[in-house]
Amino acid sequence: MPATATIAEAAEQIRADFALFDEYRDKIEYLLERGRSLPPFPDSERVDANLVPGCQSRVWLVARRDPATGRIRLLADSDAFIVKGLIALLLQLYDDRTPEEILANPPKVFEEIGLSSFLTPGRANGLASMIAKIQALARAIGREPARVAAAAAP
Repeated sequence: MPATATIAEAAEQIRADFALFDEYRDKIEYLLERGRSLPPFPDSERVDANLVPGCQSRVWLVARRDPATGRIRLLADSDAFIVKGLIALLLQLYDDRTPEEILANPPKVFEEIGLSSFLTPGRANGLASMIAKIQALARAIGREPARVAAAAAP
């Protein structure tokens, strides 16, 4: 599924989607539904090196730079259903973006929709850990071309 044109547009879509629900239960059901739409996560990537530290449940996150576009492709999964929904929201915002786009656009939309008000503290901390991991991967991947170019220089 191609990314929305901009992170701002993706955030606006998340705002619009959550505006449809008044009740806590409906928002949770929506997150569960979103989690069921995650693309398959390869078993070969379910290794400790891909686990996100600080999450209450097990969350695996992989980021790869698309060599043709320079964009980061994210793939993630969890053993907890509600966390899968949080992952789906993060992918909506950040999958298929450049490292610079990811780093310049913190997920303020989550505060705006009151996400933390219907997550347990453990889940909210896990969300913060996933965001931090995506940002760290974006920083690392964003530095890759400079390292390659420096290594290739005479």
